[in-house]
Amino acid sequence: MSTTQDLLIEIGTEELPPKALLGLSEAFASGICAGLEQQQLNYSVAIPFATPRRLAVLVKGVATMQADRPTEKRGPALKAAVDKTGQPTPAALGFARSCGVEFAALEQLETDKGAWLIHRSIQPGKATATLVPEIIETALAALPIPKRMRWSNLPFEFVRPVHWIVILFGQEVIEANIFGIPSGRETRGHRFHYPQPITLTHADEYAKKLEEPGYVMATFANRREQIRILVEEAAEEISGKAVIEEALLNEVTSLVEWPVAIIGSFDEKFLEIPPEALIATMKGHQKYFHVVNQDGQLLPCFIAISNIESRCPELVRAGNERVIRPRLSDAAFFWKQDRAKSLESRLEQLKTVIFQNKLGNLYDKSKRVAKLAGRIAQQLGAEELQGIRAALLAKCDLLTEMVNEFPELQGIMGSYYARHDQETENVAIALREQYMPRFWGDELPKTVLGQALAIADKLDTLIGIFGIGQPPTGDKDPFGLRRATIGIVRMMIECQLPLDVNQLLTEAQATYPPNSLQADASEQVFEFLLERLRGYYQDKGINYDSIDAVLATRPTSPLDANRRILSVETFRQLPEAISLASANKRIHNILKKAEESFDAPLDPTYFNHLAEGQLYEQMETVSQTITPLLQSGDYQAALQQLAGLRVAVDNFFDNVLVMDDDPKVRINRLSFLQRIRQLFLQIADISRLQIEL
Repeated sequence: MSTTQDLLIEIGTEELPPKALLGLSEAFASGICAGLEQQQLNYSVAIPFATPRRLAVLVKGVATMQADRPTEKRGPALKAAVDKTGQPTPAALGFARSCGVEFAALEQLETDKGAWLIHRSIQPGKATATLVPEIIETALAALPIPKRMRWSNLPFEFVRPVHWIVILFGQEVIEANIFGIPSGRETRGHRFHYPQPITLTHADEYAKKLEEPGYVMATFANRREQIRILVEEAAEEISGKAVIEEALLNEVTSLVEWPVAIIGSFDEKFLEIPPEALIATMKGHQKYFHVVNQDGQLLPCFIAISNIESRCPELVRAGNERVIRPRLSDAAFFWKQDRAKSLESRLEQLKTVIFQNKLGNLYDKSKRVAKLAGRIAQQLGAEELQGIRAALLAKCDLLTEMVNEFPELQGIMGSYYARHDQETENVAIALREQYMPRFWGDELPKTVLGQALAIADKLDTLIGIFGIGQPPTGDKDPFGLRRATIGIVRMMIECQLPLDVNQLLTEAQATYPPNSLQADASEQVFEFLLERLRGYYQDKGINYDSIDAVLATRPTSPLDANRRILSVETFRQLPEAISLASANKRIHNILKKAEESFDAPLDPTYFNHLAEGQLYEQMETVSQTITPLLQSGDYQAALQQLAGLRVAVDNFFDNVLVMDDDPKVRINRLSFLQRIRQLFLQIADISRLQIEL
């Protein structure tokens, strides 16, 4: 008899939520595997399956039995287990009875705390078939389902009504009752192509029998790749290129069990509408893939994925075209209606849209952002008035019909409406770029005005939400403050914007009414930004101590911090780095323990050792050399100059006693060390570097 078998578990349901399907499938498979591991049941690999009507997992090579396990039960201490005559006490006899054995079967265990009676035994392993039902129940209960539903008059709850259960262990059905349904070996094929039951004789034939004769591609990844191929081939048929977004591809994969591509078209007159609006209509309402030509321009075509292999595909195509036509007509109507009213005329209406209860409306926010965006634009070499204008118009498209229908088009539609209103091209582009980056890895604003507006908008949100005491906590970040902060960091570094974030935070807080925010709001946001900056570099694989060394100096410009961190990464490769890092640690510790004040200027007349004079001369030379380098931000060259102090610093510590008996000499030497430390701190606290040979 085989010691392993394949385990198949399938939960047959009504149509599952498409956006949740993949997550549910992965969670279900993980839950089953976790249950097997908890029961110490070995297995080879787990293969998840997911279609609109089923969650399933095939676990290969599952042990048919738990291994026998040795157990050890400790009883009373030996001195309490036998009396003076060597006979067992009532406590010992009671322990033996509880173990189901005679006293003579008990053993002794010697420990540091004395001897104890113990009973050792072998606990036989349980059959896997007896454990699987509970494993399934536990996995189902742990699924990430925000809102469960009931059906019929049954007391059970699940994401959708359940209609069949398959549990096969090899060729045998494991008897269970899940959601009031007895388990069996009959699965179901495609709802239309093969609605009759499919009997499985063995767990490992599941996917094969579902595909033929069942017309179901059960593996999510395989079905997704099949859809990708079908869509690409269909686009080639009409001399176009399909644009396949992964999120849409996943959603479509979750909607069908037997994908068939359908090419459709729409009236070219609709191409007068902005392409983003057409794409949102096709993608959002109908889950269609759009097609572009070789120049990337939208074609009046789409590719739909049907769940049936129709005998009359032309009817299916016509049906899809008929459905999309009124949707596109709605978009055309929105486009016409929205342009009848300028963005500027909508500004006053923003008073009716709440930004946050304690922070006012979007009109208030627009006014605040305008002040900040104008200043940032000016600092970056753009026109201040253009920055102000862009900020005042930035949120006006939120009141348009098109954005109301497709919120993801905010900013994008504002850009089109701004051009229609004959705003400058810079303002129009800035409106499009204001929300960038929308997610990690998203593109950044390319124009200075767009960068100024995006930074100002995010800073206003950060200072406001922190200022009313609602910073992100744990996984909760309803205002997307982490995303906003990393967006600011990325823009300042990757777009090379020499901005002082501390100064901007102070200015942002000043745009709010007096006493409306916590007094230290800007300090809170600055600390938050430093932590995001740390994460930014950790994600890039930068040494953590290089990051610490720079952030310890609390740089207020992310761009400047970037130059420092990259320079420290280069510095740590120099042969002098280990010695100088060690010397800086020593200096830091000496100064930290010093009881006297050493703020007095360094006085060379107190030098009484050659090593002091040599280090002083080199230090003065290096100080003069690195001053212009620091001013130009060439920290790498500055650190190379500072590396030249290594021999003199080592010689100083080898020959000079800092804590001299003469207080004047001692304080002067402490001032000397402080001067050395300050030279390095202009770039980084290299005492934090943990460099090994």
